[in-house]
Amino acid sequence: MRKILAGLAGAALFAGAAPVNAGEPATKGWEPRDKVTITHPEWSRDAVLYQINTRQFTPEGTFRAAQAELPRLKALGVDVLWLMPIHPIGKENRKGSLGSPYSVQDYYAVNPEFGTEEDFRAFVDAAHAQGFHVILDLVANHTAWDNALAKQHPDWYEKDWKGDFRPTPWWDWSDIIDLDWSQPGVRAHVGGAMEYWVREFGVDGYRADVAGYVPLDFWESARARLEKIRPVFMLGEVQQTAYHFAAFDATYAWDWHNTSKRVAHGQGDATSFYGYYAENESLWPRKAMRLTYIENHDSNAWEGTMKENYGPALDAMTALAFTGEGLPLVHNGMEACNARRLAFFEKDPIDWSQGEDCAYGTLLKDLIAFRKANPALANGQWGAVMQKLETDKPQQVLAWTRAKGDDKVVGLFNFSAEPVKVTPTSALADGGYTEFASGEPVTIVKGAAVTLPAWGYLLLSSRK
Repeated sequence: MRKILAGLAGAALFAGAAPVNAGEPATKGWEPRDKVTITHPEWSRDAVLYQINTRQFTPEGTFRAAQAELPRLKALGVDVLWLMPIHPIGKENRKGSLGSPYSVQDYYAVNPEFGTEEDFRAFVDAAHAQGFHVILDLVANHTAWDNALAKQHPDWYEKDWKGDFRPTPWWDWSDIIDLDWSQPGVRAHVGGAMEYWVREFGVDGYRADVAGYVPLDFWESARARLEKIRPVFMLGEVQQTAYHFAAFDATYAWDWHNTSKRVAHGQGDATSFYGYYAENESLWPRKAMRLTYIENHDSNAWEGTMKENYGPALDAMTALAFTGEGLPLVHNGMEACNARRLAFFEKDPIDWSQGEDCAYGTLLKDLIAFRKANPALANGQWGAVMQKLETDKPQQVLAWTRAKGDDKVVGLFNFSAEPVKVTPTSALADGGYTEFASGEPVTIVKGAAVTLPAWGYLLLSSRK
């Protein structure tokens, strides 16, 4: 009896279903929708970011001194200058003698340590005149204890169980107190400051500190308002896809950075990158730019120098950061082979004399030029998707191609401490190319082996 009932139920289901050969299913209502509603500024197409810690960038630690370095940065090839927070630093509960730039005392003022408002305006104007764009570091999550808002609007701050101001929970950020983002006044004050620097000084956008600790709807509102003033570029210190829909052009690729360090220390191999690149292609919006960085102010201060973090793998990892899908960053001092952790709360100028024989600085310059010469390597939706090149040594060698129109780039990276002879087992990369470093012609053919030194790489372009 059970078999009969099951058979009748199956027949009924079959009778109610559309015949297999009834034609194509109705697609109305199933059309794909692009959730990304912002438009990247055209000047971000192949941009490379350069981070300036004004305090440490020059011996003087001022905007005027930084302005004098603009021609050198122009020669390096970077496009977007990211200035760490320029605002006055809180004194109450300050860390060290000078404090953290991320302890903001006044969102609408300039830190006198760096110069005057007119000095800052002159820096921005000079940068624009030389073809740069300038973004400011915005610290929205918290303020200094002695920010005037704490006395004028104590209700704008979060409180602990005793009803007192509190730093961001769990972290040791004792020099700051958290704003309460449920308060419209907080949004108007911080958002108004963002508009102020864009409108009055011509700033081209922001890098948002701990962006994920601030409600996403604030960033979306701020982006929409800023766009009414001028096209802006927004980089968020967060790693979530939704932040790209209506707020940020770029966000951090922490997973890439952490994976690259593990592989450099022998705690993984070339296949360790598969998870990142698979997710990048399948989960993240095509228009998203993800910051694939070797070093920034946080990693240098708290994790180690680029030499400590990467050792002999540094050049290969840098080449991947600049040519794989991602938005590259140069942290000030990298081009001079800076081998020191810069003090975060003190004056600790970069020793630029380190760069006298710094081949790494030349590598950065050449990689930037290589990116700009190959449209396939452009940022976001402008560039080409990475296609995995199959080889007989997948654990040692990360291999891929990026092709757009008549431009094709091939990358083979030996992420191991031993030389390797690797053979493509796919015809994906077959063709003639020019090698990045030497300019020599190279032919790639399925079945023909290529030899790579330990931690070596081969970058090839179809462009002569």
